[in-house]
Amino acid sequence: MQIFAVGETILDIIFKGVEPQTARPGGSSFNASITLGRLGAPITFISEMGKDRVGDLIQDFMEENGVDAGYVGRYEEGQSAIALAFLNEENDAEYHFYKDYPHQRLAVKFPEFQADDLLMFGSFYALNPGIRPRVKELLDQADRAGATIVYDPNFRSTHLPERSELIPCIEENMAYATVVRASDEDLLNIFGAESPDAAWKEVGRHSDALIYTANAAGVHLRTPSLSFYMEVERIAPVSTIGAGDTFNAGLLYGIWKKGYRKKQIALLDQSQWEEIIGMAIRFSREVCLSYDNYLPLDFAAQYKI
Repeated sequence: MQIFAVGETILDIIFKGVEPQTARPGGSSFNASITLGRLGAPITFISEMGKDRVGDLIQDFMEENGVDAGYVGRYEEGQSAIALAFLNEENDAEYHFYKDYPHQRLAVKFPEFQADDLLMFGSFYALNPGIRPRVKELLDQADRAGATIVYDPNFRSTHLPERSELIPCIEENMAYATVVRASDEDLLNIFGAESPDAAWKEVGRHSDALIYTANAAGVHLRTPSLSFYMEVERIAPVSTIGAGDTFNAGLLYGIWKKGYRKKQIALLDQSQWEEIIGMAIRFSREVCLSYDNYLPLDFAAQYKI
């Protein structure tokens, strides 16, 4: 059972006020992949970046952290993406992106998926018209092979003006997904859903499970047969940039570690889900206590196989 993730690579430069604090390689699926690599899971990242110094830095970082970069393309036309992340008083980030991509996107060979492999995807990357055909091709291949697919829409208010045009793609992505992991903000922006039950009414038409995260207000699970809530410990975060991504890594790691197959996901009982989600909560909490976008190495070593 292998784990795959597809998404963008980006260098996050993190500001507190007007002062830069640090720079970290990032991107939603990238962050989750680094955590999985640090945990010793067999993770392969599918992406693209420039043949430049930023791209070299990102590739070296993947290799240092146990992430297979064999399906990461390096383009000469354009430059690797950079984001300025400005932390507010709650240490949540507002982003400003600087991207110079080539005309042909994700021009890489895709892996051969096997039944019950894991694939994670999401964010605007999976909706962007310039890359959507290639992402859909990847999803079709994974779906035909019988892979377990996890989708995080990560749909922010900045995309609300495009919402009506993007809804069909979001729902199509959910139809590919075995599990949808989405925040309360995501599902409010997408469906106008103000509660986990309202969100499940929409998501449940497409997917086997919804994991609904609400920051300090906890985590809700909905499946055709289960409905329950888990509390989270309140903390004073240093940065929340990698919180959701590390939560996703915890979900994937839990499913992989337990060896759950795609057909088993809809049949898991409450105790099995609580074990997986509890790990994801612990991972997310830990990453909020530093400027890193991924699980710290010393913490990951406690779980590493």
